[in-house]
Amino acid sequence: MPLQQSVRNVFMQLTASLELLDDAQYTHPSKILSNATIGQHVRHIIEMFICLEEGYVNGIVNYEKRKRDRQIETQRNFAVALLKKIYEGLQKENRSIIMEAAFDEDDNEPLRFDTNYYREVAYNLEHTIHHMALIKVGIREVSDIEIPEGFGVASSTIKFRSACAQ
Repeated sequence: MPLQQSVRNVFMQLTASLELLDDAQYTHPSKILSNATIGQHVRHIIEMFICLEEGYVNGIVNYEKRKRDRQIETQRNFAVALLKKIYEGLQKENRSIIMEAAFDEDDNEPLRFDTNYYREVAYNLEHTIHHMALIKVGIREVSDIEIPEGFGVASSTIKFRSACAQ
């Protein structure tokens, strides 16, 4: 399916870049990113997909209930293994699910919305690309590794740039 292939492509870019970093770079607080680390952004990406996978099983996805697992944000190889595992688990049939979220910090009562698995995979893909743009900033602060040109850039932007260049 094209959607899962797009997630795979983005995860492969992210994984390849993470494999070129060392653990100190992965956990370095970035001044430019308000002292967030590359690992924290990677953890956020991974946990959003984990929440979705759990929501697929129980019919309700709530991204606010992420575990916030420090092992993901501090152990680069563990995070890379999870990215691979997540991609392999995306080959599911579409199904209706409920998204639950409390958008107001003063209100703990969640709102509920009808959605579906593919819609949420697409949301998480776009969300991943957004965080990869921030990760790219963090990588440039701690390393001079070569980052793929489309890293952290939405496919619509890549298509637009390509059309403008012709």
